[in-house]
Amino acid sequence: MSLSRHVNPEDIIHHLQDNKKTGSGGEGGESAHLTVYSSRYTSQRDIPKYNIPQDGCPGDTVYAMIKDELDLDGRPNLNLASFVNTYADEHASSLMADNIAKNLADNDEYPAMLSMSDRCVSILANLWGVRPGEKAVGAPTVGSSEAIHLGGLAMKRRWQEKRRKEGKGTEKPNIIMGANAQVALEKFARYFEVEARILPVSKESKYRLDVEKVRENVDENTIGVFVILGSTYTGHYEPVEEVARVLDEVEREKGWDVPIHVDAASGGFVAPFTHAGVGKGLKWNFELARVKSINASGHKYGLVTAGVGWIVFRDESMLPKDLIFELHYLGGTEQSFTLNFSRPGAQTIVQYYNLIHLGFNGYREIMENCLANARLLSKSLEATGWYTCLSDIHRPVERGNGKATDNEEDTSANYIAGLPVVSFRLTDDFKKEFSHIKQEWVSVLARARGWIIPNYALPPNEQETEILRVVIRESMSFDLLERLVTDLVQVTQTMMDHDEIDLTIMHKQKQRRRLVEEKGKAQKEEEEAAEGKKRMEEGIHRSVC
Repeated sequence: MSLSRHVNPEDIIHHLQDNKKTGSGGEGGESAHLTVYSSRYTSQRDIPKYNIPQDGCPGDTVYAMIKDELDLDGRPNLNLASFVNTYADEHASSLMADNIAKNLADNDEYPAMLSMSDRCVSILANLWGVRPGEKAVGAPTVGSSEAIHLGGLAMKRRWQEKRRKEGKGTEKPNIIMGANAQVALEKFARYFEVEARILPVSKESKYRLDVEKVRENVDENTIGVFVILGSTYTGHYEPVEEVARVLDEVEREKGWDVPIHVDAASGGFVAPFTHAGVGKGLKWNFELARVKSINASGHKYGLVTAGVGWIVFRDESMLPKDLIFELHYLGGTEQSFTLNFSRPGAQTIVQYYNLIHLGFNGYREIMENCLANARLLSKSLEATGWYTCLSDIHRPVERGNGKATDNEEDTSANYIAGLPVVSFRLTDDFKKEFSHIKQEWVSVLARARGWIIPNYALPPNEQETEILRVVIRESMSFDLLERLVTDLVQVTQTMMDHDEIDLTIMHKQKQRRRLVEEKGKAQKEEEEAAEGKKRMEEGIHRSVC
């Protein structure tokens, strides 16, 4: 008899389960129990998964079972794949809990919360360089995705209005972005019927938007350019000022007035505070007339937990009136230009708390610490001789004489500007000597030690290169960083000390677990997954967000 290739563990458990009624209770409800682990759900029945049960069960039991299952999740603080903040101090946590029931859409009912939201918009507008005489407008969103869509919609509407006044068609709008763009930018183009002109990136362009390709692809139907302040792949800032200069030249030559929306999901709370900025003397925000709107994620380096983003327009004239709705709701009148209606308000309150509590210098201290730790990790990895970094925040900037800066204080101003992100790969020499070792195994072995470090391909045109990426957040202490470096060194040493057969077995075990979860896929896909041939650039890798 041949062995089964696929086994359904739930079927086995249910088949062998003792379903006989006992004194602890039957189907008709839950009897009293001494502890949560003396109920029937401990050994006789499982928690319903796919259908609502006829009768409920005690809250303490359900809480315990759910809490136990959630223990299988990774630890948020060790999730180095994500930009999303995972730390809140006790006061922020209290404000979050105290205001968890408040709906941001109920402006009349919660005027103090609305006022704090407006203050945040004002603070961010000034932080991002709004010009005297301009009346900036903005709003909190559920994240940068919604904010990006609002910025893109405003550009599309302004383009349509201008074209109609000129008696021209509005059938073929397009928007320009680099291939390194996060999925939210592509979603905007697809959902709102705009042609996405996704420009290839290269090593020469630092895996970010190529300015000269912008010049080559812009035309009269271009509604705008998405410029990213902090690529999720390598942390490089895209050159906003250079793109603005090219678009200025295009307008002088062709008459096409093409705006910029800056996707500063991460960089919007990093660049303003660090000594490096976006590079000595360079501009990225409303100081550039070409920049019409900026978004940022409060739940990333804004240091709020997940659930808040921000969109700011440099002036109210940049927000087309037909995107603004006047709502008569619950006895009040309000204006709305967000895509969502009901949404949590607590995160907005915590954002205001952070801005006031930390102040400019507090944010600067945190961001400089993040960059210092990212530099240390980068230098440590390269010092092994096994890894090379594609991110550049640890590389000194050069002065006009070709020498590195020699500021007395070692701040980010001495280094190439960017996000506190470390993107690295195995060196060519390492891959040549240990050709049987696959880079993704570093991610697998690190996960066994608790660390979540993604391994994925660079954008199209550079997809043959795979990178490991670590995002340094506020909660990455020096001691934790030292442990991370130690574990990465030990993981790499383990791979070097084992032969090809041992490592291949480890890899196949991982793939076999994945196959069990993905039953129902075609046999060919299953075999490819088991052999590790399915490349990660097929589709969008969610860990880059």
